[in-house]
Amino acid sequence: MPQKYTLSDLIHLMARLREPDTGCPWDLAQTYRTITASTIEEAYEVVDAIDRDDYEHLKEELGDLLFQVVFYSQLASEEGRWDFDDVASTITSKLVRRHPHVFPDGTLASRRSSVAEPEQATIKQNWEAIKQQERAEKGKLGLLDDVPRALPAVIRAEKLQKRVAKVGFDWPDHAGVIDKIREELAEVEQAIASKDAAHIEEELGDLLFTCVNLTRHCRISSEQALRAANQKFENRFAALEADLVAQGLSPEAASEAQLESAWERVKRIEKGAK
Repeated sequence: MPQKYTLSDLIHLMARLREPDTGCPWDLAQTYRTITASTIEEAYEVVDAIDRDDYEHLKEELGDLLFQVVFYSQLASEEGRWDFDDVASTITSKLVRRHPHVFPDGTLASRRSSVAEPEQATIKQNWEAIKQQERAEKGKLGLLDDVPRALPAVIRAEKLQKRVAKVGFDWPDHAGVIDKIREELAEVEQAIASKDAAHIEEELGDLLFTCVNLTRHCRISSEQALRAANQKFENRFAALEADLVAQGLSPEAASEAQLESAWERVKRIEKGAK
């Protein structure tokens, strides 16, 4: 039976990897910044496993992501800043503070006496008020000050829009957003006609930003919608390749008309299957 390890074992392993004389040269060479790309990659691999309903693989991917947290904590511990226990304590304290409807005395041991469920609207209102207080305590006075710049652009656009919508800076419904998309598309066409690359980039950015706003108004995650669109395109193109192979062709050898014809056949088959 395989050895069963614990979180303490993982933290010990990380310390061993970073031992100056007997550790791993690669791990010893890493810094906070050099492993950030791996952190982002591991987070996306977690999401990918969930999207594929691959829960056995999800266990492994969550371990890879946890290792990133342990790695950062080891670096900070070596510098005398904080360690993994401090990370766990900080998030626990934050969640206790943000859930007064569960921990009324502000301690992990406290329990509410009433069996009645708090109103969802009240819970959300309190959550936002607490977060706003936390931002103020950190000196983040602007409404958008703490929206991370390193987020993927689509996710950050949605977060920015959600944040300002909380203070009423928003369209009342999706109809206004659709009108704005038409306006932005016209401006993109004008920019393309001008052949000004910087202007085209700016106007395309405005169009994309407004499209994110439409998905938000439709209560759809723009990131999830785009991931689904990517997957649909990937599946269709794989079917197109198979269609061409059946004709003794490849995408590289096929003409534009043959590619278009194969694409339309794939779409018809897909619609028929539904």
